Amino acid sequence: MSKRAAIDGVANDGQPFQKTRASAKDGFSTAKRPSLPAVDDGMGEFEDEWEDDIESDESVVDRAAEELGDLDLEDEVLPAVEEEDEAPPTESVYLPGSHVLGEDEILEPDQSVYEMLHRMNVTWPCLSFDILRDALGDERRRYPATAYVVTGTQADIAKNNEVIVMKMSQLHKTQRDDDFSDDEDDEDDASVDEDAILEFRSIPHVGGVNRVRAQPLPMNAGLPPVTDPYHVATWAETGKVHIWDVRPLLESLDVPGYSIDRTRTNSPVFSVVAHGRAEGFALDWSPPSSSPSSGDVTSTGSRLLSGDIHSKIFLTSTTPSGFNTAPQPFASHTSSVEDLQWSPSESTVFASCSSDRSIRIWDVRVKGRKSVVGVQGAHDSDVNVISWNRGTTYLLASGGDEGGIKIWDLRSFKGVSTPAPVPVASFTWHSAPITSIEWHPTEDSIFVAAGADEQITLWDLSVEQDDDEAGAATKEIVGADGQKLRDVPPQLLFVHQGQKDVKEVHWHVQISGAVVSTAADGFNIFKTISV
Repeated sequence: MSKRAAIDGVANDGQPFQKTRASAKDGFSTAKRPSLPAVDDGMGEFEDEWEDDIESDESVVDRAAEELGDLDLEDEVLPAVEEEDEAPPTESVYLPGSHVLGEDEILEPDQSVYEMLHRMNVTWPCLSFDILRDALGDERRRYPATAYVVTGTQADIAKNNEVIVMKMSQLHKTQRDDDFSDDEDDEDDASVDEDAILEFRSIPHVGGVNRVRAQPLPMNAGLPPVTDPYHVATWAETGKVHIWDVRPLLESLDVPGYSIDRTRTNSPVFSVVAHGRAEGFALDWSPPSSSPSSGDVTSTGSRLLSGDIHSKIFLTSTTPSGFNTAPQPFASHTSSVEDLQWSPSESTVFASCSSDRSIRIWDVRVKGRKSVVGVQGAHDSDVNVISWNRGTTYLLASGGDEGGIKIWDLRSFKGVSTPAPVPVASFTWHSAPITSIEWHPTEDSIFVAAGADEQITLWDLSVEQDDDEAGAATKEIVGADGQKLRDVPPQLLFVHQGQKDVKEVHWHVQISGAVVSTAADGFNIFKTISV
C-alpha cells in the first residue's frame, strides 16, 4: 500500500457540525441539503417601533371591543390558524457499507452520542502525531479539557516542513438540547457552545515527517523540569531518524513571555544515519520502566527502535554522553518494516510487522539479531500496524492492508516456519487498509482502529452476544424502511467518520476515554458516550 499518498487539497471550514439524531452505534447520519429561501435584493423600509406613543393595555382592549361590534361569537367559532413550518430535512442513519451518499446528501455527526467533539485544521497535512504528557493530572474527566500533542508535517517542499508542538485548550463538553445542571455554578460540567483554542510552537524539519513518537514518561510523574529534556523522535523521508528536545516548546505554551532557546530546540539532539537513504515508518521508544540488559545494550535510560523499507531495524540507546546507534541491524524480515512495539512487560523484547505479511517477536539479547518466534502469513496482505496490550500482555492486535483486524495470543507463537496459529479474534469490518490500531491504556478489552475507508472504530472484546443471538456472529441492523442493513459485530462499539484519509489515532492517556486522530483534513479530538 502507498503509505504517503499525494494529497490534492484540503478543505475544511472548521465550524461545528449541525446537530442531528442518529443511532448511538454510528456517530453520523445523512441529511438532505435544505433548499434556501428566495432573497429580496432590495433594501426594505425600516420603521422605528418606538416612534408611536405607547398605549395602555386598557385602551387596546376597548378598541378591540368596538371593532368587533355585534359579532355573535357563540354562533361562529373560527378554527385557530396554525403556522405551517417547513418540513425539516429528512435524516437517516449512515452505516458504512450499506449506504452511498448522494449528491444532495451530507454526513453530519449525531451530537447526542458524543461527550466531546472538536475539529482543528493545520496548514499542512500530518501523517503522524503522538500525545505529550502534561502536568494537569491523570484520569481527567472535567471540562473544559486541555491536550498537548506533537506532530510533523507533509509540506509542499522539503524545507517547509516542521515539527509542531500543539496545545488544544477550551475543549468544552458537547452541547445538547437536553443538557441541564442542578448546580448552575458548576462551570466545569456545563456544556458551552464555544470553539476550542489551538496554540502551537514549531521547529524546522528537513523533509516530510513519516512518523513521530514521544518518549514515554512514567504515570503520575508529570513533566520533567524545564532544564531536563523531553525527547521526541521523527522518521524523516530523507532516511534519517532525528531526536529532538521539545521541553522548551511546552514551557513557552504555558508560561507567558518565556523565551525559547533556539540553539537547544532547532537542531536535533541526535540523528540516526544507519538507515542510509532508506526511509521508514516504524518507530517506538521503550517503556519508562524498562532497563537495558547485558551485551551491547549496556547504557541506562530510554531506547529507540527504527525500522526502514529495506527490512532493517536499528537500536539506538542512551549513553552517558548522549545517544548511540548499534551498527548491526535486526534482520529477519524480507520486506518493509511497517510498525514496531516494545513489550510492556519484558524489557528486552519487542514485536515488529512487515509488508512480508509476517509478525515477529525479537529479544535484543539473542546473538545474530534474528527474530525468536513469529507468524508468517499473519494477514492476506501487508501487516501495517500492531499494538501490544499493556494489561493483558500476551495479547497483540494487528491491522492489515486488506482491512482485517486480528487479535493474537502470543503464547501460541512458535517458530516462524511452523504452521501459523489461529487468532483469538478476527474482524473484517473495514473495507480499506488499516492505518492505525491501539489498545486502551487502562481497559484491557478495548481498542481503537482507523482505516483508509475514513472510519475510526471503537471495539470491546468483552461484549458477548445475547442469548437470542446465540449462534450468530453479528448483529442485524434494520433500516427505517424495514430493509436489512449490514451486519454489525457485537464487539463494535462506535464508528466515527467525517475525516478524509485517516492516518493515525491514539487514546489520550490522561483524559479518560478521549481519542485524538489525524487525517488529510486536520485533527479530531473526541470522546463518545460508549467508552
